[in-house]
Amino acid sequence: MANHRRGEIEARLDDQTYTLCLTLGALAELESGLGASDLVALAQRFESNRLSSRDILRIIGCGLRGAGHALTDEEVSRMKVSGGFAAYVQIAADLLAATFGDEPETQGANPRSPQDA
Repeated sequence: MANHRRGEIEARLDDQTYTLCLTLGALAELESGLGASDLVALAQRFESNRLSSRDILRIIGCGLRGAGHALTDEEVSRMKVSGGFAAYVQIAADLLAATFGDEPETQGANPRSPQDA
């Protein structure tokens, strides 16, 4: 089972459930594969909402490898998902949100302690 607090998500590919996680090593691989100079450049690329199908493939592939699945991008490119291309985009979006944080803006970096509630 995926642990969202650790940046993990679950996705169903080829009728099998996989855990995906963009670990530090997976992010480094993603930087290199997408030609980004650093994490800020990588995040800016994702925020532009202009991702190619190759970008989506690399995000999913790096997420699978980050979670321990020894799959090449070529193998990932042949995997099928129910819902077509929109489902691939959703997997990548969910993985990026889990990696870079999707906390509501009302919750700060330091939540209130129980005695302050």
